[in-house]
Amino acid sequence: MSASLRSRANVFAALALERAAERRDDAEWLAARRGDAATRYIVLHPDGRGLVTADRRGLGYFGEAARQLYWPGAEATFLGATDIANYFVVAAAAAEADAIAAALEGKWMDLRAAGLSLPAFDAGLFAYARALLFWQSRVRYCGACGGATRLVSAGHKALCTNADCALEHFPRTDPAIIVIVGWRDACLLGRQPGWPEGRWSTLAGFVEPGESLEDAVRREVFEEAGVRVDESDYHSSQPWPFPASLMLGFSARASDPSIQVGTELADARWFEVDDIVRGLAERSLVLPPPLSVSYRLIEHWLRETGGLELASLMHDEPWLKPRR
Repeated sequence: MSASLRSRANVFAALALERAAERRDDAEWLAARRGDAATRYIVLHPDGRGLVTADRRGLGYFGEAARQLYWPGAEATFLGATDIANYFVVAAAAAEADAIAAALEGKWMDLRAAGLSLPAFDAGLFAYARALLFWQSRVRYCGACGGATRLVSAGHKALCTNADCALEHFPRTDPAIIVIVGWRDACLLGRQPGWPEGRWSTLAGFVEPGESLEDAVRREVFEEAGVRVDESDYHSSQPWPFPASLMLGFSARASDPSIQVGTELADARWFEVDDIVRGLAERSLVLPPPLSVSYRLIEHWLRETGGLELASLMHDEPWLKPRR
């Protein structure tokens, strides 16, 4: 399977949307889109939650009439278009958010829950909108001169209003690698401090300036677990707007299996196929849910190494304490 197909299987990565970046500065074209009967608005709460239908099976989509009635002063950010609709996002005012949601018979849902329950297009659109609005909320002032900024290009660029500066700011994405490391018939998993008992996952970390992705893989694995990596291959990618990351998945091979846990992990160890099968069967092992590309990396390793499908081994997680 190609990397592009693997990426499409990742949550938030299956967004078939034409972003029409070349039309973002065309005010007449954007005005026509806003007035189009096919245009749909999605709504985000200031805390990042999205407005979904009452049955929580999809995003709430609203037309121009609803926008003018409920969010007349909100900035409408153009997201893109499909063959059937144009999509914009607006941010609800915190003071009115719950009342308007009730009036529209909608519910607020956080992005992690949406990634596991909404259709792939809706989850991807939600993730895209959340990342963009988060960036907008953090770029109200110019980082170079401190002057106020204004949003242009349909919400995809912020321009410093100080004429002596006039710096253009664009949405930022923080690249991070996430990797499953193999040694013979075992894979390396780690535990972060504070995780529930039995929870393990692949290793991850942000890419540093002047660093290739492969260099980041080698550095992060050694920093976190003391394991030397000699080879790595790209697996797939996943938008991860928590708040503004792009996860770049890799499979890697260790040159030395010795483990020396660093300061970022509580523990790290090698798991053979039987360890994973037994741990999941006994419910003593908790692996990442399908929300994360980490799940896909473990799934790929298990299939390649043991000829097993992770989905057939996974259970729900009733033994974990519920999140409050």
